[in-house]
Amino acid sequence: MIALDCYYSLSSPWAYLGGPQLQDIVRRHHVKLTLKPYDFQAVVPQTGGIPLKTRPEARRTYHALELERWRDYLGMPLVLEPAHYPKGAPSDRDWNKYPGWMVIAAQLQGLDAQPLSHALLRALWAEERDTSDAAVRIAVADENGYDGAALQAMEQKAETQAVYRAYTAEAVDKGVFGSPIFILDGERFWGQDRLVFLDRAIDRLRAARGA
Repeated sequence: MIALDCYYSLSSPWAYLGGPQLQDIVRRHHVKLTLKPYDFQAVVPQTGGIPLKTRPEARRTYHALELERWRDYLGMPLVLEPAHYPKGAPSDRDWNKYPGWMVIAAQLQGLDAQPLSHALLRALWAEERDTSDAAVRIAVADENGYDGAALQAMEQKAETQAVYRAYTAEAVDKGVFGSPIFILDGERFWGQDRLVFLDRAIDRLRAARGA
């Protein structure tokens, strides 16, 4: 089975917008997707990315314009300035890590975590829910057929945290500088707008392997 890794943050609007397309690619090609939430704030300054809050105003305003364009093009609900996306330095530095830890916990249980991941991103970007709140994460997980309390209880356990640290180290080693970045057979694809190229690359890889 072809393996596909997705390095991303659970606060990324682009990961949210790409969710349905990614799910379609995974289902059509029967690839093994591993979601790899990583410490965006720690990695990106090392690998050349520029976090949104530190970009010049011209870049920030263009980011909002692109979000609006893609929201309208894809027909997906998205609030350009959601209530629970911090506009300045967040009071809780881990605010966007908690949902990533929940996704890792789901994968450690052998579950398909992609629907959970998309639901958590949708909760933040479309439903204006505070995914840094444990009760919200539990509710989102329950609404999508998971045992939210069990997953939330695993978020800060040693095994989950070890995997998160490993994904963060991998992100540095593999030159991850944004969210989402997909890695297929060593090749990087940055952003939900590159999913069409990822789709074609999987086709080529399947043909080469006779899959």
